[in-house]
Amino acid sequence: MIASVWSWLTDPANWRGAGGISSRLGEHLGYSAVVILIAAAIAIPLGLWSGHSGRGRWLISAANAARAVPTIGLLFATSLWLGPHVTGDLAFTVPSILVLVLLAIPPILAGAYAGVEAVDPAVRDAARGMGLTGPQVLRKVEVPLALPLLVSGLRSAVLQVVATATIAAYVGLGGLGRYLIDGLASGRYAVMAGGAVLVSGLALVADLVMAALQRLAASPGLLPPGRRKRRSDRPDAGPDPPHGTTVDVPAGQDREGSRTHRR
Repeated sequence: MIASVWSWLTDPANWRGAGGISSRLGEHLGYSAVVILIAAAIAIPLGLWSGHSGRGRWLISAANAARAVPTIGLLFATSLWLGPHVTGDLAFTVPSILVLVLLAIPPILAGAYAGVEAVDPAVRDAARGMGLTGPQVLRKVEVPLALPLLVSGLRSAVLQVVATATIAAYVGLGGLGRYLIDGLASGRYAVMAGGAVLVSGLALVADLVMAALQRLAASPGLLPPGRRKRRSDRPDAGPDPPHGTTVDVPAGQDREGSRTHRR
């Protein structure tokens, strides 16, 4: 079986054409990207608003409760409801995209809300004390600090969409899920197993990319001390004085520093 799967994956003929692996992979990535963009455009503003204002928390509870709905049941119900009202290929694409968007919204919404809510209230008060308005506090203070949790929600949504888009092949959607459905229907289990390997590999690569983005999104002040740049590593910092060397402080500077500290 493993030899058959490897032979199918490495056969150049299976990578060409409308039904080839390259085409199916492009469809899968395209559907996933559209779903994540739509879900992010809906969930991120709502999550940021709820976390910043403290209102609309029932939206997060409702979104988390919606995760309990069986995805395949919702997919069939939406297809039966919208299918007769949509013509052409959209009769298969629109219901699938809608269900996947509903699946992707809860983790993005929860990540955006949790990221903003977790900001230290003292940081908000300091920003307001400097004269920042509410929207400025959100944009300049809360959003940068919330980015790690926000990207974590996006990461979870990407994994769910990439994996669940295979199920949408049941109602005629393209993508890598076609290999699982068509392989099972025709008894070509090597094709079915090969499709599963491709979906697993794509999900793994997507997770690694999102994990890297999550690390980049972390504010330098939130990193562990070992990962922060030392002052001597910055180009604008001069060399550290040798150990045991006495540094002369200009007259009055120590007193000024003391007064500043007391203030």
